[in-house]
Amino acid sequence: PDLSSMLLREQWIRARYERKEFVCVERQEPYSAGYREGFLWKRGRDNGQFLSRKCILSERDGALKYYNKHDAREPKALMKIHTLNASFQPGKIGQPHGLQVTYLKDNSTRNIFVYHKDGKEMVDWFNAIRAARFHYLQVAFPGAHHADLVPKLTRNYIKEGYMEKTGPKHTEGFKKRWFSMDDRRLMYFKDPLDAYARGEVFIGSKENSYIVLPGLPPSTQGYHWQFGITIVTPDRKFLFTCETEEEQQDWMAAFQGLVNRPMLPQEYAVEAHFKHKP
Repeated sequence: PDLSSMLLREQWIRARYERKEFVCVERQEPYSAGYREGFLWKRGRDNGQFLSRKCILSERDGALKYYNKHDAREPKALMKIHTLNASFQPGKIGQPHGLQVTYLKDNSTRNIFVYHKDGKEMVDWFNAIRAARFHYLQVAFPGAHHADLVPKLTRNYIKEGYMEKTGPKHTEGFKKRWFSMDDRRLMYFKDPLDAYARGEVFIGSKENSYIVLPGLPPSTQGYHWQFGITIVTPDRKFLFTCETEEEQQDWMAAFQGLVNRPMLPQEYAVEAHFKHKP
């Protein structure tokens, strides 16, 4: 099991047996109260230092906010619940209870990395975000079964890791980048802890002329890693290389899974946005 599920299981066991939350109603955590406030250690966007930041999750405001100064009136960032995601990333963040929070800002993905020394506190924040997402989705999809909404609360990345990529003309040298596959958004970063992606690639379905091929076009030059992948989209070809054949196969499987899946109506709107990006 991954680290996030292990962390959640540990806190579930403690909630049940140490804190008796399931037996005593008054001991239950207010995950679903619609409001949570506290201090989390947040990684600085530019210097990488973790600093204590006041955070407020408010369903009434429809947002998670954080403040740079404890007495600040205006938040430094306002993350709308409808684009919010959270996943435990202790290895990447370097903290045992590290949480990666993402949201869309001007339709680009923004990463925020936070942690708390107390694992229970971090799991409570994670559950509060999931509860807020659940209540939002109940309103957004009236009549939907709870079981259909649960997978939409938060999601882990399909795959992450390093690949090399080249530019649109395929004449530039290949550069090593960190890639994160967030459903149909393939994002690439110079560093895994960057706040913003350097770019994003939309991976559509085969019905819409998206194809995944092993290898690179014969004329390709300037790459270091030998295991290539070509993604054909309606607009252009994207060329990637992997360090090992195993990595190539894993990425190919991740891409192929998306290409084989028919697109949902809301995904066409995302694809249209990508086409209009400069």
